[in-house]
Amino acid sequence: MEYLPVLVMMAAGVCIGGAVLFITTWLGPKLPNKTKDSPVECGVPEADAGKRHRVSVRFYLVAILFLLFDVETVFFYPWAVVFKKFISNGTFILLEMVAFVLILLVGYIYVLRKGALDWE
Repeated sequence: MEYLPVLVMMAAGVCIGGAVLFITTWLGPKLPNKTKDSPVECGVPEADAGKRHRVSVRFYLVAILFLLFDVETVFFYPWAVVFKKFISNGTFILLEMVAFVLILLVGYIYVLRKGALDWE
């Protein structure tokens, strides 16, 4: 029963999202043309449909770095929520997070030294 509010919020989100999708497809303008129907990548139209273009490795490296630091924030939030509760037992919880941040800092320094974030 304690998950009922979460389920209600999820159901409301699905219902609102479905309603918006249905209403926009039902009431939205239907003016198809060649430009609108052509595939795009990140808002840039494809120049040569038959040719494959090489993508720099740095693009993928930056994406992986984004995921790394995104996961870092996922670990920070629960830690911050329970910090006050467990700080009375000692500073172990604080030392754990310092160790975690230091490991990430070493990885970040490594990436900077390798020049992964240089866009030249």
